[in-house]
Amino acid sequence: MLRMEIALFLVLAFVAYIYFSAEKEHAALHRTFAGLLITALAHLVLDGITVYTVHHLETVPGFLNDAVHRLFLGSMVLVIYLFYQYIAILVEEETGKPRRLDWPARIFLAVAELGNFLLPISYTVTPEGNYSSGPYMLVPYGAVVFYLLLCAGLLAVNRKQIDKKKKSAIGIALAIEFTVCVLQGLHHTWLISGMGITLMTLSFYLTLENPEALRAELTEQKMSMLYLKSQVNPHFLYNTLDTIRIQAQLNGDKKVAGLLMRLVDFFQLSVKVDRPMVTLDDEMELLEAYMELMCCRYPELVCEYDIDPDLGGAQVPNFILQPIVENSLLHGLKNKGYRGEVSISAGRSGDGRLEICVRDTGSGFAGGRKAAVDEMLRSYAKQPPKLSGNSIGILNVQKRIKLLCGREYGLSYTENETGGVTAHILLPLKEDLK
Repeated sequence: MLRMEIALFLVLAFVAYIYFSAEKEHAALHRTFAGLLITALAHLVLDGITVYTVHHLETVPGFLNDAVHRLFLGSMVLVIYLFYQYIAILVEEETGKPRRLDWPARIFLAVAELGNFLLPISYTVTPEGNYSSGPYMLVPYGAVVFYLLLCAGLLAVNRKQIDKKKKSAIGIALAIEFTVCVLQGLHHTWLISGMGITLMTLSFYLTLENPEALRAELTEQKMSMLYLKSQVNPHFLYNTLDTIRIQAQLNGDKKVAGLLMRLVDFFQLSVKVDRPMVTLDDEMELLEAYMELMCCRYPELVCEYDIDPDLGGAQVPNFILQPIVENSLLHGLKNKGYRGEVSISAGRSGDGRLEICVRDTGSGFAGGRKAAVDEMLRSYAKQPPKLSGNSIGILNVQKRIKLLCGREYGLSYTENETGGVTAHILLPLKEDLK
């Protein structure tokens, strides 16, 4: 039996090595899985120790046997609690519904751990093998059933809103653990709880947390960004060149030289694809070049900036602001003959994160359009990268922010009371290290 625990530990340790050495998001979901991996490894170590000590009751001191068994069951409860947390966060991201059972789950965790460490412990000796028993087991095993039922409830209630692959992964993991729990309950001497936890962890790793799958997604997003940057709207190029030609006739070489310089700046900055993250100053330099050309083309278009000077070194995903501003022009101010204002602001949000807002005084969303945009941004993960059609820019911006910064960050829209819309970009506040 001890050989099985050693084999399971080695398998999970190898998985942990691959996972922690790979590039991945630093989001709540992945931090929870990282904690789950570490706790599961500790549980397997304790599992192996207790398998040995329970079969050597005559030689192992009683207090040591009691201590490792209590730690073993305590770690098992913590592992299943982290499974619940992982599934709850995943369901929240898929459905947009807040987690409402976190506090009851934490209270139950505290009660289960106290019961595990305070209630009496005893051991049962049989010809097939020995196992721990007594009142101390009732609360932790009850907690395991409680968390598994919570997970099953989350899956059942939200099954229509969860991605098919994720739904299958949760279902398979729960089926495995329920089966192991039943078998362990029927055959106390089998001592296979570690097998159930390992198989649950592997099912999530292989389907949802595999670094190769995450790396493939990152490559897909980078290729989409490269495609977008190589397919700069030709109408923008042609119309801008025509504006430069007209200005050459009316204003002379200085104006032409200035416009040409800004156009060159824009294209030079827009093809910087070697870095997924740039400073806010770099991103604003690209945007200012673009808006200077647009304001020259449309004299009644005004652009204003309100950027916190202390945030110039903050790291932001490359090439996210220009597509958002272009979307405001094409879908908001175009209907007003490009008469109006675009305001770009950047500052710290109330919780210390970076918030960038792009506000326009355009015509706003057409009937039902905002709901469609909100749904597209919410279910970004279920949609392939768009290379043509409406909302090409904002969908790919959303995907890149989520991939590079974490799923708790991203793009959203609100309607202004005085007309027009505001795009809100929420990002982690990471300063440039240079």
